[in-house]
Amino acid sequence: MDSIDLFKIATAVIALLIAIIGHEIMHGWVAYKYGDMTAKNTGRLTINPISHIDPIGSLLVPAMMYFIPMLFGSDGGFLFGWAKPVPVNIRTVVNNGGYNAAMQVSLAGITYNFILAGLASVALLSMSQPLVSDSMVYVFAYLLVMQLVIINVVLGVFNLLPIPQFDGAHFISYLALKFKYDAIAEWFFKMERYGMIIVLVILVTPINEYVLFAPVQFVLHLLLS
Repeated sequence: MDSIDLFKIATAVIALLIAIIGHEIMHGWVAYKYGDMTAKNTGRLTINPISHIDPIGSLLVPAMMYFIPMLFGSDGGFLFGWAKPVPVNIRTVVNNGGYNAAMQVSLAGITYNFILAGLASVALLSMSQPLVSDSMVYVFAYLLVMQLVIINVVLGVFNLLPIPQFDGAHFISYLALKFKYDAIAEWFFKMERYGMIIVLVILVTPINEYVLFAPVQFVLHLLLS
């Protein structure tokens, strides 16, 4: 494994941590703006990664997603993972800001991911592709910015999907409650126990080409064209 391969792995890990930790912090920060002190009181409004890393979602799953394809001759898979969810008392949020506030909390992490992807894409388009004569620092910076674009788009798109337990489903639930379609919200609540099963089905079956990779490629094309 040469230095470029090591740089690719290191920058992917750093970009993933920036993406998933910032995503969770934003949920807690928006809830805090509506009077919910839960995340603040539990020390989760910090950028200290130790407070947010989930051993499975932040370490094991990303490693498997990246290295398992190598066993089959691929150059390595994409990184996907999650941090420990930031605790939010959604009742406090709703009491202070209504269901609109709850929807803002739901979309806060996704908004962070897309904004960060957009900023990183601007930086990437202003950089030239590394040459053999370029310094290792420049190569590392270029790969990091590129990974920030890709990983934040993947996480943003994935979390928009209406999968129970995920942000897209939470948004739909609060939207439904706002317009008194309680049955929709109740259905998503009942299905939360199957959320991770649905995630695994999406990730390991060809369906991911349609529900994940196609929209990811579309967004990346918009950002980088």
